[in-house]
Amino acid sequence: MAAVQVASSLPSGQPREAPREAIPERGNAFRRLSARLCALRPDDSSSARTEIHLLFDQLISENYSEGSGVAPEDVSALLVQACRLVPLNQNHLVSKVSQLIHHLLNRLQVIVDEQHLDFLLAYTISAIHQCSSWTHMEILQALAALVYCNGSKCQKYLPELLGKTGLLMKLSDLAQSDPEVRRAAVHCMANLCLSMPGQPYLEEPYQNICFQAFLTILQSPKSSDMDDITFCMLLQNALKGIQSLLNGGRMKLTQTDELGALLAVLKKFMFHGLPGLNIEMPTVLYPTPLPQYDGRTPIKPQQSESSASRPTLNKKKKSKVKPKKIQQGEEEEKESSGEIEAASVTGTGRVNLHEGNAWSPSSLGVQSLPLDGSGAAGKDGVSSPFSSSSWKRVSSSESDYSDAEGGMQSKMRSYQAKVRQGALVCFLSTIKSIEKKVLYGYWSAFIPDTPELGSPQSVSLMTLTLKDPSAKTRACALQVLSAILEGSKQFLSVAEDTSDHRRAFTPFSVMIASSIRELHRCLLLALVAESSSQTLTQIIKCLANLVSNAPYNRLKLSLLTKVWNQIKPYIRHKDVNVRVSSLTLLGAIVSTHAPLPEVQLLLQQPCSSGLGNSNSATPHLSPPDWWKKAPAGPSLEETSVSSPKGSSEPCWLIRLCISIVVLPKEDSCSGSDAGSAAGSAYEPSPMRLEAFSSLPNDRQILCITVLLGLNDSKNRLVKAATSRALGVYVLFPCLRQDVIFVADTANAILMSLEDKSLNVRAKAAWSLGNLTDTLIVNMETPDPSFQEEFSGLLLLKMLRSAIEASKDKDKVKSNAVRALGNLLHFLQPSHIEKPTFAEIIEESIQALISTVLTEAAMKVRWNACYAMGNVFKNPALPLGTAPWTSQAYSALTSVVTSCKNFKVRIRSAAALSVPGKREQYGSVEQYARIWNALVTALQKSEDTIDFLEFKYCASLRTQICEALIHLLSLASASDLPCIKEILELNGNMVQSYIVQFLKSGAEGDDTGAPHSPQETDQMVRMALKHVGSIQAPAGDTARRTIMGFLEEILAICFESSGSQGALPGLRNQ
Repeated sequence: MAAVQVASSLPSGQPREAPREAIPERGNAFRRLSARLCALRPDDSSSARTEIHLLFDQLISENYSEGSGVAPEDVSALLVQACRLVPLNQNHLVSKVSQLIHHLLNRLQVIVDEQHLDFLLAYTISAIHQCSSWTHMEILQALAALVYCNGSKCQKYLPELLGKTGLLMKLSDLAQSDPEVRRAAVHCMANLCLSMPGQPYLEEPYQNICFQAFLTILQSPKSSDMDDITFCMLLQNALKGIQSLLNGGRMKLTQTDELGALLAVLKKFMFHGLPGLNIEMPTVLYPTPLPQYDGRTPIKPQQSESSASRPTLNKKKKSKVKPKKIQQGEEEEKESSGEIEAASVTGTGRVNLHEGNAWSPSSLGVQSLPLDGSGAAGKDGVSSPFSSSSWKRVSSSESDYSDAEGGMQSKMRSYQAKVRQGALVCFLSTIKSIEKKVLYGYWSAFIPDTPELGSPQSVSLMTLTLKDPSAKTRACALQVLSAILEGSKQFLSVAEDTSDHRRAFTPFSVMIASSIRELHRCLLLALVAESSSQTLTQIIKCLANLVSNAPYNRLKLSLLTKVWNQIKPYIRHKDVNVRVSSLTLLGAIVSTHAPLPEVQLLLQQPCSSGLGNSNSATPHLSPPDWWKKAPAGPSLEETSVSSPKGSSEPCWLIRLCISIVVLPKEDSCSGSDAGSAAGSAYEPSPMRLEAFSSLPNDRQILCITVLLGLNDSKNRLVKAATSRALGVYVLFPCLRQDVIFVADTANAILMSLEDKSLNVRAKAAWSLGNLTDTLIVNMETPDPSFQEEFSGLLLLKMLRSAIEASKDKDKVKSNAVRALGNLLHFLQPSHIEKPTFAEIIEESIQALISTVLTEAAMKVRWNACYAMGNVFKNPALPLGTAPWTSQAYSALTSVVTSCKNFKVRIRSAAALSVPGKREQYGSVEQYARIWNALVTALQKSEDTIDFLEFKYCASLRTQICEALIHLLSLASASDLPCIKEILELNGNMVQSYIVQFLKSGAEGDDTGAPHSPQETDQMVRMALKHVGSIQAPAGDTARRTIMGFLEEILAICFESSGSQGALPGLRNQ
């Protein structure tokens, strides 16, 4: 037996003492125990073995939490040392060290670095091979913790883990006798599939292996030796694994059978354990417009379960329930999220590694590691219906645990609800990974239809919304329904039921219309029955999505009237998110197919209609007159759209919106943020430029001083508002040229960018973007003093902060990349020449390139392309010769040809046309790739599956034509052959689009002011003149071909316009 001996001195690998302020006592305890462990040496002594056991027990029993002052590298080093001390022939010690690995990584939220991962993986894999089977459960838990978000770093071990005879494949097989070991093996596979943003994904062959393994698990019935809770946890892990593959691995479901099999199991487990319901599903769902097989197994009615399937709404009792106090951090996260969303787990947070309970509330919306098996969320999560902060706001009767239930039944229902949530969120990821036209083939499988007389309602997403006892599950079902409805305008446009159809068959248009009516009916029922503010917000947002896409001009009247009348009371709901979503819904109604006669009639109703007697239906309303404190004038009730007396007063809805904008914020505090009412009373509201300019100088200084001081506030709501206000002030012309003010503001914003609150960081990033806009404006002034006086060290600091912020959440990232582009544009030759700037410039550009290519929100990618265009505007940067040149152009050409969002394509084409010199485009091959990509993008400018993108087609073609003409006007003699080759293949297509561009002029888009037809004509003439001036080698026909191409374009425009003098001199070129 290996034992240990205390060495005379500590090894050099002892965990380092990092300099920290006020290191917590728990951090000191860890260091003390770590030092004792690192001082041990292998030896044959039974007393030393006992000491190892005691040390491991002490390390496990420490009350760790995030922020304990323990460095991640120290944890990894300790685990390596622990494994070195434990030989594989000692089962008890191997079990104990496995528990230690799992416990420390789980509680301290550590992702093992690559340096230590290799050793620890080799150790755990060998342990499974060599140790007794009773240790496998603990070893697999340790393995799951090690591979979490490290799948791309485990390539060397993937054949051994996931090969045909791989370790995890054998242990997760249906033949595995121990159900707990099987579940733990599936949990390991799910963690292997989870990847961190910016890291390589699991290789495609292993993605397919894991997907098939997860799908097989979901399709297989529960084995007789597996208890219900273990089965639920197994299902959660399999669902989690598929979701990670669809999100992180970008796995594409291209085969109909593969997609149909996944949708079949997802629909089955969406209703898993739902009281009073048990459905049988076919193995595969196939796309069809008809309602699909939906076999519900008859079950004996159970009074206890059916009565508990949905909380009974007792308004009087509900009003007496005192809401639990919400901690400061929870308020901030709700503030930061604005409206509640169900987010998929793609971030750097953790799911539960201890029990494999991957579908805890935190894993649905809060990307943070639960501290134990209960699924409690960490503090850095995004607010969602499934986060710990939001479910605490649900009254006790609506939570997964009811006081009337106890023991195993309560726990069982909780786990079943998590399976349903897991299936729904996996479905949400599936929706995002397939084309909408494919998704709508399965419309009838998930969207309700009006039932025939005497037949039961088909099970659908609305079944969960109306009957699920868990508010989190209801909100998740609504989130999925919203995703299906989003962008469905083209599909729903075929609906029609304005006339009675008396035929032997039901037309498809009538079926879709019937489905739309049923969605209205069910959502309005859910609106009345719902008492959870978070779920209520989702219902209203879902209604807004439905209203935005339904063709009401082809449907019978009254649908909008019912929605209008039922939503009006909610504009004065206690919860601010409900009020915001209610106004959004009203806006969607007003703008649908405008001017819709039904809506015009609704706007003419007095505002009191539907508001006066609504308290019984909506228990959480503010005082009825909270929004009637409008400026002097006729009362809101007396105001209508068109007064018979010719009154010019606006309608009540306009008055309401104006009153909300101009009234003080004291009435806007909701129940969810009531705890911070005192803080919000001190929030600074950005002052208008006119008001600020009119203040005396000493008052202006006072305002600035107060703002800069409030930036240090401990109240993060105040801090966020201060950051935003500074972002407004820095745009004022009277302040933006003040170098000291701009520098002070920059330092304050950079400090806020490091805040723990996402809301503060998002506001700070927005202000940093504004501040860098100011730098660009100051560059364009004749006086160079601002650039000369602005600190180079501060510029370096801003660049570093912007790079870090570009790795943050999308809310921060979108403005961080905007700031990076402005900063790189602002750099002067004196900065670029310094060695200290060389590395940071390279890092900044690489951050922009990765953001352009990443599958982030389209707003983020648009800003990244915009920033890249700004970088190209700086003549001092070595564009064309620097190594990053080809990477930057490659990223932009990839986006312009393949991005789903046309506005992002437009912005990337605009960036490609920024460089003003031929040498900035690099080599002849690079120039040819750009030209070819633009021609391909022009060819694909109408290829889109999203109906909403069609309105940007013309703007995209305009921008691409401008870029092509710009490139021609800079071409060199060596570029002409490649241009000629492309024109010979696609010349007619390119010519037709450029002629169209010249005839119509450049339409206004997001790239700047439109050009007149005269300006566009002049652009082509300049390109023709430049090509004509190129000295081509004798016998080269490329120059003549390109000139002929341009002359023919101008001739076609001349003939169509009949303009005189359009062609003189062309043939003399």
